[in-house]
Amino acid sequence: MSSNPTITDPTTWALDREIVLVRVLDAPRQAVFAAWTEANAFCEWFGPDGFTCVVREMEVRPGGRARFDMTSADGTLYPSRFDYLEIVPSERLGFDHGSDIDDDPARFRVTVTLDEQADGKTVLTLRQLHPTVEQRHAVIGFGAVELGLQTMAKLARHLGVA
Repeated sequence: MSSNPTITDPTTWALDREIVLVRVLDAPRQAVFAAWTEANAFCEWFGPDGFTCVVREMEVRPGGRARFDMTSADGTLYPSRFDYLEIVPSERLGFDHGSDIDDDPARFRVTVTLDEQADGKTVLTLRQLHPTVEQRHAVIGFGAVELGLQTMAKLARHLGVA
């Protein structure tokens, strides 16, 4: 068996390369979807605590792209990109996320699902599929889970439901 960490098919889901974050939001899923897909709303909440964001492009459709800059509290700039693969309004977003360079080897697949509960709350599930087990371990090691949960908390505050 090869020890090469390269994944030949990054679309094959594997639990050992996955990170899952979940939050219940006391908001209708249409509002949650709009926060993800409207450029003016997106940067009001996206990113961990202390980060700011500026959208440079946002075309939410299969084959479309979002390009945005995130800036950390210390001033470090992170040019970022979503390449949209699937859009089901108010239900699901699928995209590849990485830095704003072509062929980013650290790019990972994201699926965002919005499930409406009977009480009108929305279950937001964010699933990340990293290209290798090693990359998954590395991003967990630098705090990706905690930073993702901070981002979800900022979304809740943006929606007025924190």
